[in-house]
Amino acid sequence: MSLYCANGGVESDLVAQLQDLLAESLAKLGNRNRVLVVPPDHSRVHSRSGDLTRYAWQYYGERLRAVLPALGTHAAMQPQQITRMFGEIPQDLFRVHHWRTDVETLGEVPAEFILEQSEGKLNYAWPAQVNRLITQGGFDLILSIGQVVPHEVIGMANYNKNILVGTGGRDSINRSHYLGAVYGMERIMGRAENPVRNVLNYAADRFLRHLPTVYVLTVIGRTADERLAVRGLFIGDDAECFHRAAALSLKVNFETLDSPIHKAVVYLDPQEFHSTWLGNKAIYRTRMAVADGAELIVLAPGVRSFGEDPAIDALIRKYGYRGTPATLEAVNTNADLAGELGAAAHLIHGSSEGRFTIKLCPGHLSREEVEGAGFEYGDLKTMLERYNPQELRHGYNRIDGEDVFFIPNPGLGLWGYRDKLLERSA
Repeated sequence: MSLYCANGGVESDLVAQLQDLLAESLAKLGNRNRVLVVPPDHSRVHSRSGDLTRYAWQYYGERLRAVLPALGTHAAMQPQQITRMFGEIPQDLFRVHHWRTDVETLGEVPAEFILEQSEGKLNYAWPAQVNRLITQGGFDLILSIGQVVPHEVIGMANYNKNILVGTGGRDSINRSHYLGAVYGMERIMGRAENPVRNVLNYAADRFLRHLPTVYVLTVIGRTADERLAVRGLFIGDDAECFHRAAALSLKVNFETLDSPIHKAVVYLDPQEFHSTWLGNKAIYRTRMAVADGAELIVLAPGVRSFGEDPAIDALIRKYGYRGTPATLEAVNTNADLAGELGAAAHLIHGSSEGRFTIKLCPGHLSREEVEGAGFEYGDLKTMLERYNPQELRHGYNRIDGEDVFFIPNPGLGLWGYRDKLLERSA
């Protein structure tokens, strides 16, 4: 097992070196003739995965046979999204992952292991499922590209999640998400080792070792003048590159505050966030920083739906973000939600559990739709005039005598205040 690249630090910016660092690492792999690249989709546009995929295409030329965005349950990328993220790569190289139909089950993590990892709360096996192209495409290199950043389901995003969840199937995605939700999101976020990761590691060790997979992992940070910088690049074929990236991400992406936030405003870039399924990062990533009784305002000009998938969208509308007890009860008494545990997990993740109010200000949803899903409704035009994202800076801003904490992109970090983090560690 090998580590081909481990560059960066909390003050680094490797953007100008990315292509050379990738080429140096690929050269160490020797000759490869059938290459598949598995990057994230446009919801991770800031990860630099688009650039790295393009550099891999320029390096391998016709030997790069396909690009399979790790959509998970997300909607397929549109041509303009592909162009924005990946540039001039021919669009006929791109394949769509259909998570309900395109997968092969390679084996199962036994129910006893899930029972142990869930502290006795869940008793089901977990199927290791991946897109058939990965296992049946005859590739001699699979480049799994992505960003390591704190994550609500897996603790720290990427590594084998990109394959086992990003190209996973209905049961693998649903059951892994539900495990994370039942175990407790706040116990997981920012931790490289946790029950969901343990399940994926179990599966990877037993069912993925025959695949020629190399991981290309970035760590992205924000500079003092609000630019995005590539703080780290880690390339390897085992867990070491992930653990090194996770250690740096924790330093770069986890912002610890001295006291809780009483009013937070989060902006969702309309080119990146079209649903609450994606946009609820505004809730996930800030919840450990927000005070009881606080107000979270989500400016969401591009949000037009709740789910990325029509069936899941319908379930979110039906059951709403009502908190853990209500969601668990709904799972126990309703076959439709019990059959889509990923949706149930999302409903838990997207609730404040009654601790703080969530005011969603969408560009394309009505008051009735928003309130029906369990959020407060805010008029987007009014809120954008009051909290202009072009004028606010990251962190605290003084607005009409009130301290407002502004986050321009929740996907780039995790926020928490010291007492809450000490409580989490107890």
